[in-house]
Amino acid sequence: VRLRAVVQRVLQARVIVASQTVGEISAGLVVLVGVGCGDTSESAAYLADKIANLRVFADEAGKMNRSLVETGGAALVISQFTLYGDTREGRRPSYIRAAAPEEAKRVASLFSSLVASQQAIINLENTCLHKDGHPVVLETSGTPVISIDGKLCGYRGIDRDITERKRL
Repeated sequence: VRLRAVVQRVLQARVIVASQTVGEISAGLVVLVGVGCGDTSESAAYLADKIANLRVFADEAGKMNRSLVETGGAALVISQFTLYGDTREGRRPSYIRAAAPEEAKRVASLFSSLVASQQAIINLENTCLHKDGHPVVLETSGTPVISIDGKLCGYRGIDRDITERKRL
C-alpha cells in the first residue's frame, strides 16, 4: 500500500478550522495526503521526496522545469482519508483501506517533516492491519540515501514486526 496524494500549485493557501487558521503558506504546493493501512515511514519518505522534487514550476523560459526544492517554495500538507474511499460497490464509499485517524495524522506529520528535512528514521512504530484484520505493529529504521548532488533519493532501511513484544 502506498500513500496517495493530490498536489496543487498555489500562490497562497490557508486552512481554517473553527475560525482558526491552522496552516498557511505563500507560493508552493498544497498536498492532500491519504494514509492507508500498512503505509510506513519509508513510503512517506519516498512520496515526500517525489513531491518535493516534482518539476511543476516554470523556469525563466516558462517551461515546467523547477521543483519545490529549487524554487524554495512551501508545502501545506493536509491529511485526507477520503483519498482511500472505495466506491466500486454500492453508493456509500468504504474507507476500510484508510489508516485509523491517529495513525494517519502521525504518518502525515512525519511526511510533512520529511519534505522539509533529510533525517534518519530510528525505531518509528506504526500500526497497520493484516489482510485478515488483526493489528500488526512494525518498527521502522532507515537512513536517507543522498545523491551526489545532495538530493534525497529515498530511504534504505528495515521494518521489523514487533507485535508480540508490544503485547507483553
